[in-house]
Amino acid sequence: MKTHGKKFRAAAEKVNAAATYAPKAALELVKSGAFAKFDETVEIAVRLGVDPRHADQVVRGTVVLPAGTGKTIRVLVIAVGEKANEAQAAGADFVGAEYIQKIKDGWTDFDVMIATPDQMGQVGQLGRVLGPRGLMPNPKAGTVTFDVARAVKETKAGKIEFRVDKAGNVQAAIGKVSFGLDSLETNFTAFMEQIMRSKPAAAKGVYVRTVAVSSTMGPGVRIDTNPYR
Repeated sequence: MKTHGKKFRAAAEKVNAAATYAPKAALELVKSGAFAKFDETVEIAVRLGVDPRHADQVVRGTVVLPAGTGKTIRVLVIAVGEKANEAQAAGADFVGAEYIQKIKDGWTDFDVMIATPDQMGQVGQLGRVLGPRGLMPNPKAGTVTFDVARAVKETKAGKIEFRVDKAGNVQAAIGKVSFGLDSLETNFTAFMEQIMRSKPAAAKGVYVRTVAVSSTMGPGVRIDTNPYR
């Protein structure tokens, strides 16, 4: 039987496992309960009342977290000509079609790839490498676009992608424990608003079943879901 360490147990004692909290109170508990020596990530987990086995109930989307993610995102843009210049000016870390061959040779030192539609014929050859890593550009995620400058700026500013898993759960990082409480609450609100906007028309019954927040090493804190029903 798995046993938790002394610091985890001390953090868990601050949380009433049978209760649900308002977002700000829950995030305050997460911050106060973080005990790791590194700047822990604050994560959100949402259990949805959807059946992802049906294509019309798959929940996915993107959201720009107003306070950012607390992480430096390395952006690769596959584009040529003027679009490559726009990406460079917008702050992309790596730009150019030559990176396609580098990826084939094993290079994957980036966090997000953005590609212009005219380059997807070549980028599609990288599916076996990028797919399992979740790095393949996708129009629904806004990473296949001719508006590369906007895509780069949004990604650098804190744009994240989410997708429901096979069990109906959506998980994402919404900041760091070093963030101010207001910043975490702002990111939480932005994420949940996008989850609500992404509700499939085919979803029946209760859409948002449970919501919990936690730090990387800390216990989960359940959120009151009544505002989302």
